[in-house]
Amino acid sequence: MNEGFQFLDIILFAMVAAFLVLRLRSVLGRRTGNEERPPDLSARREHDTENENEGNVIELADRTGSADDGEDLARDAESDDPLVAGIAQIRLSDSKFDLNEFQGGARSAFEMVVHAFATADSGTLRSLLSEEVAENFQNAIKERLEAGETLETTVIGIKSTEVIEAEMRGRDAALTLKFVSEQVNVTRDTEGRVIEGDPNQVTDITDIWTFARNTRARDPNWKLIETRSSN
Repeated sequence: MNEGFQFLDIILFAMVAAFLVLRLRSVLGRRTGNEERPPDLSARREHDTENENEGNVIELADRTGSADDGEDLARDAESDDPLVAGIAQIRLSDSKFDLNEFQGGARSAFEMVVHAFATADSGTLRSLLSEEVAENFQNAIKERLEAGETLETTVIGIKSTEVIEAEMRGRDAALTLKFVSEQVNVTRDTEGRVIEGDPNQVTDITDIWTFARNTRARDPNWKLIETRSSN
């Protein structure tokens, strides 16, 4: 008897389900492939967001330069301060010149030259020095090697790098920097005995170097063209 009632329940549920399907089809319709596509909600959300933020847009400053920049450079080039005038003249001759980048490169070159001189690395010296300066360095290295001496130099750190002179020499830009560095310098004889310096002493050393490059040349590298002491 219970099985009969269960069978009737199943028939009833099936009839209700069929009724609901027919109702849904009458409301939603059948898909034929020609229905209008639903709107792109993501695009609408982007559009709405743009409209909401329209009043909050922050425009960045134009970094491509302006007439005002050119006027400032021209005015600086006539400055009574030789350093200001020199840097402005270099920038007028080379629009890509960046003083901060130059100083960073000069610091790296300083350490490379000091190390190359101590280790008699002629190849590195030739790539970083002018012919005249490279010849002077090579002569000093030759005298040291002929005497059987070795130079040990360690740059502990560069305390300061200051541009003290700047000028255009024809097509060549020239900048002079004062380096104050902490170094340990020791010269040893053929027996390894210390004949100059102290391996346990850090000394502050001031070097004044001048770098130059042809602003019309494709080669962007600067070369050391002059060295002198601070005295």
